[in-house]
Amino acid sequence: MHQRAFERQCAAEEGRHDLAASRVRHPRLTLFALALGTFAIGTGEFGSNGILQLFSSGLDVSLPVATYAITAYAFGVIIGSPAITLLAARVNRRSLLLGLIVLFLVGNGLSAIAPNIALLIVFRFVAGSVQGAFFGAGAVVAAYVYGPGRGGKAFATVMGGLTVATIVGSPLGTFIGQNAGWRAMYWAVVGVGVAAGLALVAWLPRTDALHGGSVRGELGALRRLNVWLMVAVASLGISSIFAVYTFIGPFITDAVMRDASLIPIALAVFGLGMAVGNYLGGRVADHDQNRGLVGGYVGVLVLLVLIGVAGSNLAVLLPCLFGVGATMMYAIPAIQVRLTSFAPDAPTLMGALNLAALNLANSLGAIGGAVTLAAGWGTLSTVWAGFVFTALGLTLYLTTVARPSRRVLPAAAVGGVR
Repeated sequence: MHQRAFERQCAAEEGRHDLAASRVRHPRLTLFALALGTFAIGTGEFGSNGILQLFSSGLDVSLPVATYAITAYAFGVIIGSPAITLLAARVNRRSLLLGLIVLFLVGNGLSAIAPNIALLIVFRFVAGSVQGAFFGAGAVVAAYVYGPGRGGKAFATVMGGLTVATIVGSPLGTFIGQNAGWRAMYWAVVGVGVAAGLALVAWLPRTDALHGGSVRGELGALRRLNVWLMVAVASLGISSIFAVYTFIGPFITDAVMRDASLIPIALAVFGLGMAVGNYLGGRVADHDQNRGLVGGYVGVLVLLVLIGVAGSNLAVLLPCLFGVGATMMYAIPAIQVRLTSFAPDAPTLMGALNLAALNLANSLGAIGGAVTLAAGWGTLSTVWAGFVFTALGLTLYLTTVARPSRRVLPAAAVGGVR
């Protein structure tokens, strides 16, 4: 029933889109503005990990206590973003994105002046609450620019800023924090956020086609079992990326027995893999959702085995790090397309849920890796925790929501703007 309604909606929207899209005067600049916004968000998120020890020392708290600020950001994404998306269901996506970038500036600006860890935790939650809603609304605007049938490409464009943040933003933010103090890193993020805000004001299209939908429609999507099954598939499957990324430092220093100066290089290699996988995955997702997700998950399972068996060799580890980043990002646009095909009337909320699932995956991967390390199974044992989670996610997908079909419908992130 949902599929037939989706087909009718897409057919109607396609006719309206040709007229509406002609009014996007600067489509490439619109997409750049969206990617710049996600770059700023990603730099603030990943940069915080790089300065963890610095604000731990600066605020005179232990490292475990300092990590609560990182966890608070993740909870902001998981809890705050879907809540904002629901509350702003009727708001035009342009207005929503501008409001979100303001909230992002507030959260990071307050983080820069936080006098104690308690307030820093609160401010990081505020900053995190922006992420999922921004990605969801940004994907809707990108889909409006690209046109029907390109939901994967639209979401990959928005995600592109995040992948660049792992390559450039996070290392640069960490460098600023190390040389000018941890507060300076957040001020730098605010600076990038201001630039993104100005770009959004200048280049986001003003159109009624980007108006939101009803709160009832958004809430209705949450009653669909397939939506929650896909959230579980994403949370389990993507966790392996964090069972690797979180422990790249120990992999280099303890498993490969190399100097810590190689860690930034390894992180950059991983980030490059993410960028490549995101680019390819966005294109595949629009034609074959199953291929994108299954191919990504199977690929990462093979690479995890290689790391677990031979990852103590740097010549094996570095290519595998690139591969893990690439294969996992290859799957993520397909997850978004699949999610929104189950809830075509709530594309923004589906984007927020996808980002929430990724942050749940972050926690699962890190916790699973920590358990294997605590059990004394060795530095590289974290990949086996990731292997188990991804295998479970793949099994869940294949046995529940996988639907081979001759024609893959475009995601709601693509077709309809609601």
